[in-house]
Formats: sequence, structure tokens, C-alpha cells
Amino acid sequence: MSTAIASNTPDRVFVNLRRFNLIMGVFHLIQGIAMIVLSSDFSITLSTLYLRAVVAEDTFTLEQNLQEAASFPFGPAVALFLLLSAVAHFLLGTVLYDWYVKNLKRNMNPARWYEYALSSSLMIVLIGMLVGVYDISTLILMFGLNAMMNLFGLMMELHNQTTEKTDWTAFIYGCIAGIIPWIVIVFYIIGAAQSVDTEIPGFVYAIIASIFVFFNIFALNMWLQYRRVGPWKNYLFGERAYIVLSLVAKSLLAWQIWSGQLQPQ
Repeated sequence: MSTAIASNTPDRVFVNLRRFNLIMGVFHLIQGIAMIVLSSDFSITLSTLYLRAVVAEDTFTLEQNLQEAASFPFGPAVALFLLLSAVAHFLLGTVLYDWYVKNLKRNMNPARWYEYALSSSLMIVLIGMLVGVYDISTLILMFGLNAMMNLFGLMMELHNQTTEKTDWTAFIYGCIAGIIPWIVIVFYIIGAAQSVDTEIPGFVYAIIASIFVFFNIFALNMWLQYRRVGPWKNYLFGERAYIVLSLVAKSLLAWQIWSGQLQPQ
């Protein structure tokens, strides 16, 4: 497990983290509001694909029945991704501050994983929509698997409270859960590439690759924490890294995904 936080850690260290969370919350809030203001009316029509019974004289067959189900406003949904992060930062810097410090002293931050389970799962759904995943059932499964990936992050911190040597079980299972939505996304990208007459520009693949890196860099931070690499031996260093990633990586992710609403309609 990560090196324990010394019991004599100065209070100012946690006060600085409190201030840091509040500042990052403001930056997330400003961007979320900006996205709402700048967003177009671009929306994606979601669908369902159920079976339909077809009866003709003496025959009975089942056919797939594609139906439009709902219109999903894209820009505000991306803004919600940032606003969820803003709310989490504000809560940790105010009403949940004492609980936050108590958990940090145990090398934990449950609030982080609950927020990620919502915000990053919303983001993976939006990425899926951009590459053509419109089926509601598939999107629900992608959301659920990504949420479980983040909850495994919480289990990683919780489980290693009682281990002498780091147990990577939760981390491994979380990675398995988290990669499945990306496999679906890759399938859709390949399918789209094979169905068009012209070659998809290389920058499109570069954008998807960068989104994948930004999306999963949080796992790298946890890996460095539990491998006790350099300054990550101190859990609070990793906590600060998560906070910085929350702004930098999430902002880059959000604006890249948000630009998807500018695609031709």
C-alpha cells in the first residue's frame, strides 16, 4: 500500500488542499457554464432495437424493430460532465471537508471515485455517441461498466487498508471493466471506416487516441501511488495529482468531445 500519511502532517497541508479544491471547482464551473452558453442545439437521436413478432398466414417470425426513442442534447451533457466535477470539488472544500481529511489520513478519498463513477461514465457514453453508438441499452451498459471501473478504484483503496503488500486485484478487475466500452468504441470506428468511400483523415484517429490517453491517465496516477514511485510515496502527492488531472485532463477531454457537436448534421 502507499506510504501512510504521518499523523503529524501539518494542518496547513490539508487547508491548502481545501483551497486547491475550491479553486479547481471554480475553473470547472466556469467552463461548464461557458459550454452551456456556447452550445448549439445539436442533439443525437437515440434508438432501441427490440424484437417484433411478424405473423403471416401459417408463419411466425421474429424480426428486429429499430425505433427512435429520444433526442439527446449533446452540448449541455458535456457541460454536465464538468459541472459534476465542480460540485465534487466544492463539497470537499466546504461541508465535506472534515470527512475528506479523515479519509485522506487513511490514504483514501471515496468522494473522488463516486464523482468519477458519474462524470467519466457520462463522458464514455458521449464518446460512444460520437462514433455512432445510439442504442440506449448499449449506452447503459457502457455507463455501468465504466462506473464499476471507478468503484473498483475505491475498492483498491479500501482493500489495501488491511494489507502489508499491495493487492492489485481490484485494480486489475477495474481495468478489465474499463476497457470493454473502449472495445465497443473501436468496433464502431472500424465499422465506420469500412462503410465510407473516402479514407477517414488521420487526425480523427489522433483525436480518438488522445481522448483514450486523457481518459485513462487517472489509472496511471493510481499505479504510481501504489508502486510508491518517487514523490507518489506520499498519498497526498497523488491526491494533488488527481486534482490537477481533474482540471487538465477533464478540460481537454470535455472540449474535444464538445467540439463533436460541430460535426455536419
